[in-house]
Order: sequence, then structure tokens, then C-alpha cells
Amino acid sequence: MPTLRLALSQIDPWVGDLARNSDEVVRWTRQAVEAGAQLVAFPEMALTGYPVEDLALRRSFVEGSRGALVELAGRLAADGLGEVPVVVGYLGRSEHASPRFNRPAGSPQNCAAVLHRGEVVTRFAKHHLPNYGVFDEFRWFVPGDQLPVLRVHGVDVALAICEDIWQDGGRVTAAREIGAGLLLVVNGSPYERNKDDQRLELVRRRAAEAGCTLAYVNMVGGQDELVFDGDSIVVGADGEVLARSPQFEEHLLVLDLDLPTAGRDHTDGLLLSDGLHLVRTELDGEPQAAPVMGAPPAEGRERLTAEVAPRISDEAEIWAALVSGTRAYVTKNGFESVLIGLSGGIDSALVAAIAVDAVGAANVHCVSMPSRYSSRHSRDDAAELARRTGLRFRTVSIAPMFDAYLGATELTGLAEENLQSRLRGTLLMAISNQEGHIVLAPGNKSELAVGYSTLYGDSVGAYGPIKDVYKSLVFRLARWRNEEAERRGEVPPIPEHTITKPPSAELRPDQVDTDSLPDYDLLDSVLARYIEGDEGRDAIVAAGFDPAVVDRVVRLVDTAEYKRRQYPPGPKISVKNFGRDRRLPITNRWRRG
Repeated sequence: MPTLRLALSQIDPWVGDLARNSDEVVRWTRQAVEAGAQLVAFPEMALTGYPVEDLALRRSFVEGSRGALVELAGRLAADGLGEVPVVVGYLGRSEHASPRFNRPAGSPQNCAAVLHRGEVVTRFAKHHLPNYGVFDEFRWFVPGDQLPVLRVHGVDVALAICEDIWQDGGRVTAAREIGAGLLLVVNGSPYERNKDDQRLELVRRRAAEAGCTLAYVNMVGGQDELVFDGDSIVVGADGEVLARSPQFEEHLLVLDLDLPTAGRDHTDGLLLSDGLHLVRTELDGEPQAAPVMGAPPAEGRERLTAEVAPRISDEAEIWAALVSGTRAYVTKNGFESVLIGLSGGIDSALVAAIAVDAVGAANVHCVSMPSRYSSRHSRDDAAELARRTGLRFRTVSIAPMFDAYLGATELTGLAEENLQSRLRGTLLMAISNQEGHIVLAPGNKSELAVGYSTLYGDSVGAYGPIKDVYKSLVFRLARWRNEEAERRGEVPPIPEHTITKPPSAELRPDQVDTDSLPDYDLLDSVLARYIEGDEGRDAIVAAGFDPAVVDRVVRLVDTAEYKRRQYPPGPKISVKNFGRDRRLPITNRWRRG
């Protein structure tokens, strides 16, 4: 039985940066070759970054990707890395018209290719295109109709791209039909809570259906609202986890796989399940020399022990996603520092702690902007958080500006309250313009759901790190982060009083959030059913919730859609976030939930 040393390169591609991504493929391939790998795989569209969205419709970008792929193949060979086949995702195009989809020849495709000895030896396009949740791939791509199979060191390796295993049939069934020894899947699978368990169950099921070992390589990092958690996995046909990468970090997973000898010589073009045509690529032949980088030959070398990274807790996983998303958005958009309005409340405190972990305390600038209604304890809490974390902190009172506005026009009630928030927003943006920081918005999912935020006030900024985090989870994460600091022997970043005091916007005397909203645990329970669960008003009431509370919450959610459309992006952690996932009309007369 042949042994194949496989390397899964779990990396962080940057959308649109073909040169950087090519450099990363070369760098990680070199590490894989040094480890003696005989086949190296990179994530879905690793060459272009993922998702490229409407960049796929720009012919210049498609041709840039195709050209970069050919150059990459040559570069790998020139650097002494060409003897090892490399599977890499890229943006390609169809060679033929697709009448079924009413698309002409040359239409964009989500592709992957195999690079070997300076050549692009085979190319193929994703067969199943996702068109749900955050995905709109039928908008951009034409599906592929091939099952590519590599014969490498006596093993038949079938290739697939992400959604190809999330839907039934297709390349999974076809891999079984041709007796593949390994199904290798390249992925750009975004993070959401509990998806690692779902992903493992899926991979086990598909390995059993394919009747062979399945290797699943995923990307890490962030792209706008999406966060990628890695979690690359290799499982046997019996469901045993043979190897698993850590989450939220770049990682090279290398292992030896005992795989069945290729025994069937199916003819090219053979028609398989779902209309797929077999395309074979023979990479065997003359025995390969030892890799140039000095790795020992396959014969007689010590077997690599499989690595299975331990799982992390729910809070640790969410925290890593929020930090990864924030770091990616800041750095990939060319910023070095962030700016936060630090009120002393739980939301801005949590955002500040996330930012410190993401970009370092020296690059986090916070401003306390007290008004006549700001409590002493809130100002003290903000200063204490700054002391504990070492972030840069200043105080600028908005009281003179507020008084000047009130002297110029008569404002009372909600208009007076919102003016304070808008003055703070204006001040933050002015400092951002002056000093070059990117502003982070502190709104949480509960507030955004019911419109408990002020347009052009606390909603200003370029990114909202806790936009997809319900308020009840905000408290859980704050407590977890403090406990984690204590476990490490560090000072907890968030003052205890910030966590325990009643939440308040402090825009009028003695104000607390529950003056305007239900208790957050109750509110979040209703919101989860209405937003993630898509349950209507009657279904939520039937589940035991007070009809008056449900009616109020549903009305608040429905009438706040225009606000959410104007809120900045933030990292997706739930099954349905505001923005990419949940898309409802702003003008909407349906009022039955």
C-alpha cells in the first residue's frame, strides 16, 4: 500500500493581492517540501483571495489571475520546488458557452489548478455553486463539469472545491465511482458558531460516501465581514480523525497517509454522476529525485505522526473570530491604529479589549467624551481600562459643544439625547481625519436589531467588532476575557464594575437601557428566534413568550432596517448576521412577524 506525504497549507490570502498571495504559496510550498511533502494543497482561490465578489466580473482581474497562475508555476520550478505537485485555487474562466446558465464562453469560474514542473498540468472549476447565506456564486460563476483525478506515487487523488462536498452527489459520488484513494478538497469556508462540529460531521459523512480518505484544507484570516477559521481536517473512510489543524492561525499540516494502490484505469471523458466527465492527469513515471530543498527520499524515512489540534471553548472560539476579523480589516485596509469612543460601558470596553488583542495596546487610541449626564464611575471605569491595558487614552468633554448647540436651537427629549451621541461621532471622525486612525463602532447585535443606536452618532466608524454579538453574549465574553487573563497571570482588562453595573447610554439623568428595552436575556431570546430562526410573531408567542413583548420587539426590529443598512460592517459569528445574511426590504408593510 503506497504512502503519500500530504501537506495542507492553511494560509491567509488577501483579496486582489496576486503578488503577495503568490509569494505566500511559494513560501509555504518551500516549508512543505522541506518536510518531505509529495503533494501540497492550498485553499480555495488562494491566489486571488476569497470571496472576490464582483471583481470576478472584471475581465482584467480574471486575466490577471490566470497570468499569475502561469507565472507561479514557473516560479515554483525555478526555485527548485517544481517536482512536488501543488494544488492552488484561482479565478479562471470557462472555455465553452453554458447555454443552461445562459452564459457565454469566457465567463468567470471558481477554479483550482495543479502546478508541476513549471506547468499548469490541469485546471478545473467548482461544480456545486453555493447561493445561500453569504454566498452569491451563481451571480459570478459558471459551474464546472469535470472530475479531475491525479495519479501521484501510485495513488488516485480526486479533487474538489468546498461546496462540492456540502451538497449531495457530484464529485463525492464520482470519486467513489472511479475508486479514488484520496478525495482532496480545497476550501474557503467562513466561520460561524459551532461550525467546526458541523464541518467534522460533514467531512466524516462524505469520506464514507466517497469510500476513501478525505483531506479538507481551509483558509484563515478575515475578509470584510467574513472570518475564516482554518480547522483543516483529514479523516479516514471509517470516520477516524487522522489529523486536524488549529483554528484561527496559519498552519502547515503534514502527514503520511497509507492509501490504496490505484487499480482502475478509467478512460478520460468517462461520464460519471451529475454529468461530470473524468479528466485524468498522470504525474507518476520516472522515480522522482529527492526534493532540492534537502528532504530525504520517501523510502526509509521516519513516519510523520499525525497532529490533531485540541478544540477550544465556545467563548475562546468567538473571541478569536472577533480578534481575527478586526485585525484583518484594519491591516488589510492599510491602517496601523484604531480609535474608539470609550464611555466606561460594557460595549466600548469589550471593543477596546478586542482591539488591544488585535493590533496591540500602543495602536489603540481611546477618547472619553463626557457630557453633563456622564457619571463619575463611568469616566473612572474608562480610565481604569486604559490603565489596565496600556492603550492610549485622552478625555475631551463635549459639554461646551452641547451647550453651544442648545443655545442655537431648542432641543428636548430624544433629539437632545441623540445630539450628544452625534457630537461624539463627529469628534471621533475629526480625530480620525486628523491622526489617521480607523474608527471602531461599539454597537452590539441586540441594539442594532431594535434600533437602539443613533445614526451618525455611536454608529459612526469603519468597522463594528461586536456587530454580530448579542448583548447577553457581550457580558459572557467580557467575563471570559478577564478569566483568561487571570489564567495567564495577567491583569484582567475590563474593570469588574463595568461588567456588573446596569447598562446605560447616559444621555439623560439616571437612564438605564431597561427603561426602553426588555431585559437583555429576554430580548435576546426573542431576537434569536425572529432573526436567526426566521420565526414569525405567532410562532414566538406559541413558544411561551409574552405577546406584548413579542409585538414590541418585532415592531422595533422591522422599523430599524434603515439604520442597519447604514451601519459599518463587522465580523460574522452567527448563522445569520445583519448585512450579508439577512436581507430584508427597508420599505415593508408586512407587520405580522
